[in-house]
Amino acid sequence: MQNKGFDFDLYARNESLKVQPKKLKTGTTIAAAVFDGGVVLGADTRATAGPVVAVKDEFKIHYISDNIWCCGAGTAADNDQITTLISSKLRLYTMNSGMQPRVYQAATLLTSRLFKYQGYIEAYLIVAGVDFQGPSVYTMYANGSCSKSPFSTMGSGSMAAVSVLEAGWKPKMSEEACKELVADAIEAGITNDLGSGSNVNLVY
Repeated sequence: MQNKGFDFDLYARNESLKVQPKKLKTGTTIAAAVFDGGVVLGADTRATAGPVVAVKDEFKIHYISDNIWCCGAGTAADNDQITTLISSKLRLYTMNSGMQPRVYQAATLLTSRLFKYQGYIEAYLIVAGVDFQGPSVYTMYANGSCSKSPFSTMGSGSMAAVSVLEAGWKPKMSEEACKELVADAIEAGITNDLGSGSNVNLVY
């Protein structure tokens, strides 16, 4: 038999819905730069879960194809999923056409996927590689926006890293100078950001 009068069973649930969820800071520092004939990608290795250092040796530079790699900031699972998906698509393209994928092709596929989900895929990416047009670096945000530049950095440590890149990058750099510059940029991010840390990984 149904009780008469007001029912307050859902009051606690309704009150909890008013509370804004806590925002988690996803800390990282990633960077990439063009040198004369190639690119260098770099990333720190700290993975955090809120205030906790979850993994000390996370590899944040993802394989896309033999000539294209991608650094990821944001949610680790989203970065793994989207880079694996695009890598598979480009592998199928290579198998069907016999041609090496172009860097902007990977960037277009990634930005199309990100734009479709309007930020719900929390992946902030730097795609870099070399094709017949030469080396190139693309920066992608979670909302699907994309820009091309000779160097780039993203993540919570990017403010410190970009100052190093802006001060030190020059056209026609040598490979060794570019590797040292990107490593210095990541180290600057690690020094000035608690969300970044541990070691520096480079791919070139």
